[in-house]
Amino acid sequence: MTWLIPAIILSFGFAQLFKASQRRGEYAPVVVSANYITLSLALGIYLTFADQLAFSPAIFKVGASIGITFIASMLTMTYALTISGAAPVITAFRLSLLVPVALGIWIWDEPITATQLIGIACAVTALALMTRNKSSAHHLHRSKAFLIILAVFLIQGLGGTCLRWVHYADLDPYRLNVLMIVGATAGLLGFSLILLRRKPIHKKDMYVGISIGLYNAITLSVILTALSVVPGTLYFPVVGCSVVLLDNLFTHIFWKEHLSRPAIAGVAMAVLAIVLVM
Repeated sequence: MTWLIPAIILSFGFAQLFKASQRRGEYAPVVVSANYITLSLALGIYLTFADQLAFSPAIFKVGASIGITFIASMLTMTYALTISGAAPVITAFRLSLLVPVALGIWIWDEPITATQLIGIACAVTALALMTRNKSSAHHLHRSKAFLIILAVFLIQGLGGTCLRWVHYADLDPYRLNVLMIVGATAGLLGFSLILLRRKPIHKKDMYVGISIGLYNAITLSVILTALSVVPGTLYFPVVGCSVVLLDNLFTHIFWKEHLSRPAIAGVAMAVLAIVLVM
């Protein structure tokens, strides 16, 4: 349980760093790709000096799978935001926690109680209520928009499931090695697509991505450590709700953005959800 608190705090900080980048108008694909390459290089240097640099087919398979889902999720979400309102896209992104929870129970027989099921239902409701505050454009008008938002939900959920896979693949002792492959895969794929699209790569975007990547190396290491000792049925609802809860409170207190009544109700339900799931 101890690892849940730093996982929540670091995940919240990671979200705030990207939000700040978006506010400044930096190009997200470059920032994200630079972030992953930096993560991979930082971990590679650390593992080399610690004499822990090791590879195996399992490390490559799991790491590459996570890297592909991570960069696919980023690209899908970026595209979704261009054809639909922000609120349904962000809601799908947040509610994707249901995928690793459901697959964890189905594939790995993760433990779940009736009280936790009620808590997860409360978490889903809370996330929908709190995310609704982000934008008024919440209604979809085209089937294409619905399908792309469904893709955001599924791909992001698969990314969370693959993170959980590290534990069940008996790779907990090699989680930093896995993360190095994750960063290399996602970063190289991201930059390859940027070059194919002939998009310019600006130094400012690279510097921001590098800074976030150093932070992300710590964040993902802590997340995988938490997932090595905490069931996914506990981790995903608690961390998911807590990060959105902190995001709403931070936005209200520091950015002076008004919380709607649904968002306030969502905050209260998030607290209840966390209590029930734990």
